[in-house]
Amino acid sequence: METINRREFVKTTAGAAIAAPFISAMARAHSPNDTINLAVIGVRSRGQAHYEGFGKIPSVRIATLCDVDERLFPEALAKLGKVTQQKPGTETDLRRVLDDKNIDAVTIATPDHWHALAAIWACQAGKDVYVEKPVSHNIWEGRQIVNAARKYNRLVEAGTQNRSNPSVQAAMKFLHDGGIGEVYLAKGLCFKPRDTIGHKADSTAPAGVHYDLWLGPAPLRPFNENRFHYNWHWFWDYGCTDLGNQGPHQMDIARWGLNKSEYPEKIFCGGGKFAFDDDQETPNMQNATLKYRDGKIIQFEVRGLYTNGEDGIKIGNLFYGTKGWMHLDGSDWKTYFGRKNEPGPSMNGKDAADPSNPTGTGDQNHFENFIKVLRSRKQTELNADIEEGHLSTALCHLCNIAYREGRELQFDGPNEKFVNDSKADQYLRRKYRAPFEVPALG
Repeated sequence: METINRREFVKTTAGAAIAAPFISAMARAHSPNDTINLAVIGVRSRGQAHYEGFGKIPSVRIATLCDVDERLFPEALAKLGKVTQQKPGTETDLRRVLDDKNIDAVTIATPDHWHALAAIWACQAGKDVYVEKPVSHNIWEGRQIVNAARKYNRLVEAGTQNRSNPSVQAAMKFLHDGGIGEVYLAKGLCFKPRDTIGHKADSTAPAGVHYDLWLGPAPLRPFNENRFHYNWHWFWDYGCTDLGNQGPHQMDIARWGLNKSEYPEKIFCGGGKFAFDDDQETPNMQNATLKYRDGKIIQFEVRGLYTNGEDGIKIGNLFYGTKGWMHLDGSDWKTYFGRKNEPGPSMNGKDAADPSNPTGTGDQNHFENFIKVLRSRKQTELNADIEEGHLSTALCHLCNIAYREGRELQFDGPNEKFVNDSKADQYLRRKYRAPFEVPALG
């Protein structure tokens, strides 16, 4: 098997072009007057990755941590203190963060139902935005983020960090160069074991939790611990199932590998909720097929219970071409050819990684890409511009709509609506709770 490492890959002109953006921003000197003041909105999970990752970048100041749960601030400040000596302020209402003229950019790691409105409000306030996946809770509001970025001339990057992973970039280049022939099928795999969330009664929101702000655009209903921290993923009001949670990463890679920048025409998604009697609304198993006009296909499977991997992969992608196929597991990829599955070129993510980010995951590279582009002001240098993030997220939404309708759907991509299907169209947009309405911007 031919193993390609980063040093060998960058010897080629194309390889050097891919590797160049990953020369660490931390290795460059910045003027003390070149500080970027950043606010992190949402401080759990991905929010922690944001303040720790951006906090490592020279001349980036974490100015504010914002979260609706005041109880989280002491731990977040302590963790940030281990990364930097900065002492940010704290805020519970993102609107006050956006009113702060000293804030240059925000990162958004809230529950899914807040992503679009927070991003749009930030653009309207003159802030640049890094927004986690899925970038939206439905297709219409995802388009409004793109419209806001263009209308207000803001830089908006989606948190699909595989776009900044040098090994994944090398895999995509190999596919696009015809490495396994013509790629006709891309599979995305999300096999994450999920336990039951049980049953919990409605209750009063804990002291320190600003629940009305947490609900934001979502419908008003009583507080329930099972619909709050993390478990909100499994309710349609706030989350997008695991297909829309982990799925945007693998859907993005699948679409990237197929070199598709348009919507599929036909979508089907079966599945269901199995094993558990609990409060969860969303399925724990889904199997989707998206078919493009030229016949090429994306398949996506979610298994949330007990399962084997597929070719050893539990979170990753498989690509099938006219000459061979590719196994892409995180940052590691292998190729196989012919009837006998003869090994071909491969790459280990650690060998491909930037020396300043030896894990090879692309996470820190992605944060640095955002900061680099804030300085250059060149939208084309974003590795995951919001248009890319919107399209990959929208594919996940399409699968969820097909699942909820229980039938194959036909989609009119240029107009972002279903073909003569008013029932399916109802899922493209939602009703918003005042004063948290997502504005129509185009």
